[in-house]
Amino acid sequence: MAEQPQTVGFLLIPGFALMSYAAAVEPLRAANLLTGRELYRWVHISPGPAEVAASCGATVACTVTAGTPVDLDLLLVCAGGRPASFRDKATLGWLKALAGRGMRIGGVSGGPVILARAGIMDGYHMTVHWEHAPAVSESYPNIMLSRSIYIVDRNRLTCAGGIAPLDMMHALIAERHGPALARQVSDWFMHTDIRPAQSAQRASLTARYGVHDSRLSQALDLMDSHPGEALKRGETARRIGLSARQLDRLFSEKLGVSYASHYRKLRLERARDLLRQSAAPISEIALGCGFSSASHFGRAYREAFGVTPASERRPAPGSERN
Repeated sequence: MAEQPQTVGFLLIPGFALMSYAAAVEPLRAANLLTGRELYRWVHISPGPAEVAASCGATVACTVTAGTPVDLDLLLVCAGGRPASFRDKATLGWLKALAGRGMRIGGVSGGPVILARAGIMDGYHMTVHWEHAPAVSESYPNIMLSRSIYIVDRNRLTCAGGIAPLDMMHALIAERHGPALARQVSDWFMHTDIRPAQSAQRASLTARYGVHDSRLSQALDLMDSHPGEALKRGETARRIGLSARQLDRLFSEKLGVSYASHYRKLRLERARDLLRQSAAPISEIALGCGFSSASHFGRAYREAFGVTPASERRPAPGSERN
């Protein structure tokens, strides 16, 4: 076992995801408890306020302000559902300076978006919560983005959030103190199914839609992978070996909706993610999601969600997610 305690800093961005933060810090506490030794120390860091509120309203007191000299072995940035709206230049500059000094830095849930905004992910593989992925791909085309639950690439760690930090912390504890202790910590939290880093973030299409027809699964997969430039019904049917009429009947019988209606729903959901997570112009998002004009997009969006596209860019208190 390593003799010196590791100090982990948690930079809490207002609206951070409480579950993701807890899943990252609690394994450190458990490791200390189970060994009867101080293997880890942690410090809470704020971009400014003395207390930072999570998306659910719970607050965490912070003893360090971003920019203040602090001795850390690892810094984890915890953010919530609207990380693209965080634009504090001092904090972003501090992150860049720490990266320049070779510090090991990670992001949890929306945290990887903050790392990208700080300009410290170029040349690294990273992951992020699936809700943020479309916006990250649009805003940072040079970043090597994966849909894994977590990625450790040299001195950068990124984690998709939710309960995935439990899996990442298992790997980090095993790295420093061995797999036996990591297993004890995971068992402490009854997290017995340890997932490898490359595990999927979401359930399979079969599980999500409750379908077991291989042809429909293929069609859904094709649609899911072409959310912007929509595949024509006839092209999708041809690729899975059906006629357009058979494809329509398949959607009607298995999902209760038409092919066109389901595709429209997918495009609108992608547009909503981009509106919430990126600064791209609404007209650009409309065209990128397959709508002929901003006005056409606006009508469809209001019909689907009951609000205008512009209103999605005015976050309500407590609206941050994941």
